[in-house]
Amino acid sequence: ALGRADLVVGLNSRDAVKVEPALGPGARYQHLLPFLEPGDPRPHEIARAQVGGELGLPADEPWLLAVGMMRPGAKAASYAVLGDALGRVPDRRWRLVVAGDGPARAEVEAALAPFGDRVRWAGAVDPDRLATLYAAADLLVWPAIQEAYGMALLEAQAAGLPVLAGAAGGVPDIVRDGTTGLLAPEGDADAFAAALRVLLDDPGRRRAMGEAARRSVLAEHTLDGAAAALDGWLRAAVERRRGR
Repeated sequence: ALGRADLVVGLNSRDAVKVEPALGPGARYQHLLPFLEPGDPRPHEIARAQVGGELGLPADEPWLLAVGMMRPGAKAASYAVLGDALGRVPDRRWRLVVAGDGPARAEVEAALAPFGDRVRWAGAVDPDRLATLYAAADLLVWPAIQEAYGMALLEAQAAGLPVLAGAAGGVPDIVRDGTTGLLAPEGDADAFAAALRVLLDDPGRRRAMGEAARRSVLAEHTLDGAAAALDGWLRAAVERRRGR
């Protein structure tokens, strides 16, 4: 299929090294940045008051948010790394909200059990509820084991939420390390904890990263931008085919 294609579009820049050698003469591989319709972010203070009241969270502590299905394999491994990393910052103030559910919930609960009531379980949430959680939180945390790119990482940034993630797969395509968040080597709980410590200690940097994240999504990750890019690539593919 790759050898017969005129155009191959990928959402993960790391795919190119394997895809391009399989393409036929005149074919093109194009990297399309993941995209969404960003919408207007919810007001932080309103969302924070709502979520804080519902989950019993203290307003004066940083709120971390983890978003991920609870299934065996990479997702459960991501929660395990998160638990390991959080255990390395016992001297910092934080609360964790977990949005997600699934067959590996018992495994995830065991990974986060040492933190007791510092963890709040939101369960499976619909898009509207998730948008409120993004708006209320201070930092999205996700180790991203074997992650293709992580739609939640993009959604969080669209809401103006900075991200701390593992540098897996296509995650660096959407999280600008040092600008919209911080990246740690995939699976490295110690490095993840060190980056978390930096961001917990610097609320001003978190806010600046959140603002940069929103700007980045609006500039590079919108549905309209993706449509325009696809239109140009498809037109060029048609012209190349006609010219043969």
